Amino acid sequence: MGLLHALEVSGSALAAERLRMDVTAGNLANAQTPNYRRKEVVVQEAFDAQLGKAMGVKATGIVEDTAPNKLVYDPSSPDANADGYVSMPDITSVTEMVDLISASRAYEANVTAMQTTKQMFNKTLELLR
Repeated sequence: MGLLHALEVSGSALAAERLRMDVTAGNLANAQTPNYRRKEVVVQEAFDAQLGKAMGVKATGIVEDTAPNKLVYDPSSPDANADGYVSMPDITSVTEMVDLISASRAYEANVTAMQTTKQMFNKTLELLR
């Protein structure tokens, strides 16, 4: 694997983890929003068939949770149904924070990998002088 390929792989992972952090932050922000659905990022390996090698990862989409929302009794809410229940998202702050920390750590690891690759590239150039 060349140094530029290593940068491409880390760069693609940075983009995917950034999207994961954005979506998770959106879930936390909308935890008390009626009729909101929790979202998750789908990440897959990016594979180049012509080159026959992995090219990093890519976010292929954002999917909504299919689990049913919680029904909360609040007849005074304008979002309440005929029985007085409001459909609230099934979002647990602890789970979202764990996802956010996981994405943040992965992002940091890829930044470190990019910095290391850059240092290796610089050392190689110094040796060639």
